[in-house]
Amino acid sequence: MLLALLVALAVDVWFGEPAPRFHPVVWMGNYLSFFESWVLPTENKAASNLADYLSFARGALVWLLGAALVWVIFAGLQSLFLQLPAAPSVLLIGLALKPLLAWKMLRDEVLAVETALGQSLDAGRVRLSRLVSRDVTTLTAEQVRESSIETLAENLNDSVVAPLFWFVLLGLPGAALYRFANTADAMWGYPSMYRGRYFQWAGKWAARADDVLSWIPARITALLIVLVFFVSKDASGGGELSLKRLCMEARLTPSPNSGWPMAAMALALGVSLNKPKVYCLNAAGRAPQSSDTLCSVALASKVWFVLIVGAAIVGCFL
Repeated sequence: MLLALLVALAVDVWFGEPAPRFHPVVWMGNYLSFFESWVLPTENKAASNLADYLSFARGALVWLLGAALVWVIFAGLQSLFLQLPAAPSVLLIGLALKPLLAWKMLRDEVLAVETALGQSLDAGRVRLSRLVSRDVTTLTAEQVRESSIETLAENLNDSVVAPLFWFVLLGLPGAALYRFANTADAMWGYPSMYRGRYFQWAGKWAARADDVLSWIPARITALLIVLVFFVSKDASGGGELSLKRLCMEARLTPSPNSGWPMAAMALALGVSLNKPKVYCLNAAGRAPQSSDTLCSVALASKVWFVLIVGAAIVGCFL
């Protein structure tokens, strides 16, 4: 399994994402979109407790059916691949794992936001809108960078560490189940109205499921950022990072998980990451500059490298 993990990481770096029509995470999103009008009510339809409970039940049912389908498909693929000789088995499992993680795309998109900001603020806002669901039209350049760095840190967990964590524990079906849960949370896990629909109850199951599955990986991601910060402190942006500060800052976000990698990144860089009226991480830090975006990508790249080296070392003893 660990050799397959190395194959997936190598394919990610060299080739990036498969075309959307072949991408299993896109298929997961299409499945959720198909049921959206049935699961997600308009505001008027959610005016009673009964409507809320029905919305929650529908959301939970669609999630459970989707999770079961994802598990069966990827468990079947893994079982089929494991019946093959070692070399093709490792290759095929690695190729099937690759779409369930996305480091190259994440890195390239964050760097693209910084490049666009170098052209104009409007260009930076437009590029950022590909990464976040929040309104970007009034963001300053510093706020665009804050959102970009936050996205990098949070998705370092969601798109890299967490899928690999569940793959190591449960194989292909574990990684696929996590990506389904994370995709459902990204699409449905909103606290109130969004895009003309009422998400609070319909998306509650998806949000809580993602919280549970991300709990350990998010903290591992934060600790990996701490590790690479201390190993390469001179190049990490000049921040001051300690486990005590990390624990304090991580609890400032509404999410029980996203605050951990974001707080670790903010402290490592010495910057403040702020979402108005929601949270402010490392409030004493400076506003992020262009160099901070580059430093954040460098730190995240080292986390990715640690994952490769760790997998290779463990693989040598198995």
